[in-house]
Amino acid sequence: MATEDRHFTHSTLRERIVEHVFVGDVLRTLWRLGVSDVEILRPEFDAHGYDVVMSRGSIVRHVQLKTQAAGKVSVGRALAEKPSGCVVWIGLNKDTLEMGPFMWFGGAPGRPLPDISAYPNPRRATHNAEGVRPVRKNHHVLPPAAFTKLKTLDEIVVRLFGEIPAG
Repeated sequence: MATEDRHFTHSTLRERIVEHVFVGDVLRTLWRLGVSDVEILRPEFDAHGYDVVMSRGSIVRHVQLKTQAAGKVSVGRALAEKPSGCVVWIGLNKDTLEMGPFMWFGGAPGRPLPDISAYPNPRRATHNAEGVRPVRKNHHVLPPAAFTKLKTLDEIVVRLFGEIPAG
């Protein structure tokens, strides 16, 4: 099967692999720093704009993961309602699923998602009964320029939880 076909036909599997590896790598990075008091929670379904919740002490991060190769990303307004929502756009090697670099959109630990209301609303991917792709009023399309490029997972961990003294 061609690589492009595999990415399309098995996109859910690819997303799950990336999510598991990302969470595992964040936990491994924290472990290396002497941190073991972290919780990982996953929603039953994606209705509130996030894929995983990462918690350490009073910091609770609702994290939306994105993996598309280029273009813009759609962010749900529901993520902005969380106390410390953020988006991690993961660069992905299509052949090996190696991750990096990373793109970050979020506030400091404990701070809400920056305002997304000025960004345009996307259209739904599917057409309605009238053949029209309606606007997704509860989503906003963010361009790459809205994100901060980060090279390493260590930088992502700092964005998620702040500086962690080596333990």
